[in-house]
Amino acid sequence: MGKADGLKSLTPFTNMTEMYGGFTAAAMVPFGTPPVQEALKAMMKAGEEALKWIMVVAGYGATMTAKGFPAFFGGGTKAPFDTIGDTLRGTKGMIIDMYRNPKKLVRACEQFVPIAIKMGVDNAKLNGCPVVFLPLHKGADGFMNDKQFKEYYWPTLKAVFEGLIAEGCIPFPWAEGGFDSRLDVIKDSPDGVFWGFDKIDMVRAKKVIGDHLPIGGAVPISTLSVGTKEEVIAEVKKEIKIMGAGGGYIMMTSATIEDTPAVNVKAMIDACKQYGVY
Repeated sequence: MGKADGLKSLTPFTNMTEMYGGFTAAAMVPFGTPPVQEALKAMMKAGEEALKWIMVVAGYGATMTAKGFPAFFGGGTKAPFDTIGDTLRGTKGMIIDMYRNPKKLVRACEQFVPIAIKMGVDNAKLNGCPVVFLPLHKGADGFMNDKQFKEYYWPTLKAVFEGLIAEGCIPFPWAEGGFDSRLDVIKDSPDGVFWGFDKIDMVRAKKVIGDHLPIGGAVPISTLSVGTKEEVIAEVKKEIKIMGAGGGYIMMTSATIEDTPAVNVKAMIDACKQYGVY
């Protein structure tokens, strides 16, 4: 993003909606300067690469849809706090802000709520799939205490959930890392949210939120990646026995499948079909 540094000199595009003379001309001046032109060239080059990428992804998606496989999700967005902590301020800056500028941090998170909602809704509608994926990062057990989670992270994340649902979408937050200490808070999620978990006490998760919210996850990616076929089947049977009671559980791995033996992936799917029947 350093290549786009020249864009700092641009004035708001809304300045171009006024007089053709002074106001609009002044707004166009920066586009004639080398820093802005270099930034635009860099963005064009990045756009060319992005286009190559999306053509491959879209082609694959179309092929899978034609074969009858539903899309995993249609859009993606983030928790407002994560947008600030992951990208704009970084982890260090975000932690400092929690202590030095708490009110500004809360206000900044609130400003990102409508932006996050629009991002998820627009992509979901464009792709024809209502599920909106939200990878959660800074809300994990190891990043902040419960008081901070309730003050900085949860209010605006819940607001994003509510906004997505109001637009006909299905929020799919994926709780990366541990989320055990958050269960008593996130149980207040609005109906229509589907929670996916990485590392958590799934028995307690089922008890605390599984009575009114669907949950997924639990199958360790480590077992799937380096375990035997028999170990994978045993893990699937265990999770179904624990989590399947009463419904509301979606069999999923605890993390992304990558460089995983195909035989183990198939074993998980087959075992789920065999033992996950009500």
